[in-house]
Amino acid sequence: MALRGSLLRLLRTQLYLNCQQRRAQSVAIIGAPFSKGQKRRGVEHGPKAIRDAGLIERLSNLEYPVHDFGDLSFHHPEKDDDFMHVPFPRTVGRANELLSGAVSSAVGAGHTCVMLGGDHSLAIGSVDGHAQQCPDLGLIWVDAHADVNTPTTSPSGNLHGQPVAFMLKELQDKMPDVPGFSWLKPFLSSKDLVYIGLRDVDPGEYFILKKLGIQYFTMRDIDRIGIQRVMEVTLDHLLSRKQRPIHLSFDIDAFDPSLAPATGTPVNGGLTYREGIYITEEIHNTGLLSVMDLVEVNPVLASNPEAVEATATLAVDVIASSLGQTREGAHMQVHEIPPAKQDTEQLCN
Repeated sequence: MALRGSLLRLLRTQLYLNCQQRRAQSVAIIGAPFSKGQKRRGVEHGPKAIRDAGLIERLSNLEYPVHDFGDLSFHHPEKDDDFMHVPFPRTVGRANELLSGAVSSAVGAGHTCVMLGGDHSLAIGSVDGHAQQCPDLGLIWVDAHADVNTPTTSPSGNLHGQPVAFMLKELQDKMPDVPGFSWLKPFLSSKDLVYIGLRDVDPGEYFILKKLGIQYFTMRDIDRIGIQRVMEVTLDHLLSRKQRPIHLSFDIDAFDPSLAPATGTPVNGGLTYREGIYITEEIHNTGLLSVMDLVEVNPVLASNPEAVEATATLAVDVIASSLGQTREGAHMQVHEIPPAKQDTEQLCN
């Protein structure tokens, strides 16, 4: 038993070192055009909208190669009856199993992975795939909603409001055997999770947050102590004991609807542009971002093309900032400032 424990520790250490060595050398983009985690169509067009807003061009200005691996192809089972009051459980389960493998492969190949959703149920597969390569990861969940309902606490039954419950070890005995998820085992401890931006939490979710002692910051907390202090506490909570990979799962509805109108569950009083970008800048500055999700951009729900453009462009800003774009301006390599005399001579000739 002692030998087995030593081998497991060695394996975990090697996985961690691999994650550390591979991070940020290159970026892999994976599109997940999927909408069955909720009932409103259109969010499956999110990846295209984000790409059309100039994502690849923006990231190409950063200092490492960008590889766009296109969109995953999701095949829906012919029969997918509701489980309890949860719609499309087998479809969601199968999609997340596919996504988990894709994210695991991308991280294992040495990429920092960006998953473009799609609805937030996709985080089940994205975080699970990441955890296969980096089992000690820390998860930062930026969202108006906690998404930690179980099938028994969820008012709607929609799986995009339940992904965190599938991940948490502490909720294992509270989760029924949802069809389509036999491949998944809980892998995340509650102490390894921090929420930022909450302002629409269901009663069952509030009980879970308090019962498990999960670290979270509501918009009231951000108003009260400021986003700088929120990020200090967040990163100290996740990284004070050890440096480890970070998974950022960012729902565009974390922003105020005035900034991100093209989304399915907007809630007034959200993050400002500056607060949202500060979050991503601070995460980038750790040097530990390994995987990020950008989800819930829904072009179909926008009132006009300008609303689609504003929301998708904001998504691009969030991703680019997470990967190193700064508000100080472009950091292109400049080796020296040309002498003024030479410039003057050139103008006179």
